[in-house]
Amino acid sequence: MISSHKPQSAGSALCGVFYFICGRKDREASLIEPKSQVKKCSAHAEILQQNEERTVYRLRETDGEVCITAYPVFPGIELAYHDVHAPSYHLAEPGAAGLIEIQHCREGRAEYCCGGEHYFLAPGDLSVVRRAAIEGEVEFPTGHYHGITVTLDPALAPDCLSCILQDVDVRPSVLAEKFFADSECFVSRSSARVEHIFSELYAVPAGIRRGYFKVKVLELLLFLSALDVAHEKHGYTAAQVRLARAARDALLASTEDDVTISALAQELGASPSQLAASFRGVYGMTPAAFLRAQKMHSAAQLLRTSDRTVLDIAGQFGYDNASKFAKAFRSVIGVSPSAYRAGADSDSCAPTAENILEPHPINLERMGLFFSGILRHVKSEDAAPKS
Repeated sequence: MISSHKPQSAGSALCGVFYFICGRKDREASLIEPKSQVKKCSAHAEILQQNEERTVYRLRETDGEVCITAYPVFPGIELAYHDVHAPSYHLAEPGAAGLIEIQHCREGRAEYCCGGEHYFLAPGDLSVVRRAAIEGEVEFPTGHYHGITVTLDPALAPDCLSCILQDVDVRPSVLAEKFFADSECFVSRSSARVEHIFSELYAVPAGIRRGYFKVKVLELLLFLSALDVAHEKHGYTAAQVRLARAARDALLASTEDDVTISALAQELGASPSQLAASFRGVYGMTPAAFLRAQKMHSAAQLLRTSDRTVLDIAGQFGYDNASKFAKAFRSVIGVSPSAYRAGADSDSCAPTAENILEPHPINLERMGLFFSGILRHVKSEDAAPKS
């Protein structure tokens, strides 16, 4: 029964984290002494906050940083919020062969290479990937990313996660057999069902997080157990990715503001349609939109890290009018430059007191009546004396 498991310590909250930083060989030690292991395994990793509920840490990369807020949910299962302002981050070792990662992209774009093919997550997309199959670094083509990762270790996760749900099988080991029968990476494009599962996870009141994360992880696993995976195929070849990256490099090196697809294609020896399809597949937008987005994200970094005026920053990116700059900035970032600067310290997708508009109870009616049984079970577990 789920209630028989003891709450995880802050050290076990890092079980998925250390596959990223250290690899499998240091995992057992990391569960005993997480802070010293971070220092040992990666000089660019820093724990910002650590308690029984969560661990917040930062990875400093060459061209930016990654902040991860990790919560233990069940033994062997962790939920983490990723806030990335870097083109990539390094995965030291492949980790456990059976480790499963379920990713949801809220903002930006993520890239994985598995089995020689490249897979891209756009806002709203969901992926299921075998951790050991990821080749090289995790890339972020637009230089920023916000999203959620649910990490499952079938060897540690209880095989009876669904034992309180009659006639429902959501065992992690069964999910692995389903999703990795033909490929090591599965991508499902944005849908109302995926949005329903993840949207509320970005604004969870502190008082109900522990139980709420358990309910939502069970809901996610139930959704995946019923998902049809036969027709989902979204990989890109290495040649397509190379073409898109060559176009990106040419764009960033150009002194012209209105480089066309035709001109880029001619320079790179490709057809316009081939280049357009490859570029959109990798970066999720047209070359013109990509250039504008790069400018605005660079401007956002200056707003976060400097005290320069908005008008001064606007001028650096070719805007001599603050209102035109604000319009372009809002179209990419979603808020005005002044509003972004005011909230720059909380540029995170993890739920905090600042990014929760109002406390709200778990909506059992919308989740379905059978989830009321899960909630009662979770509440009884949290209320039980800790041994």
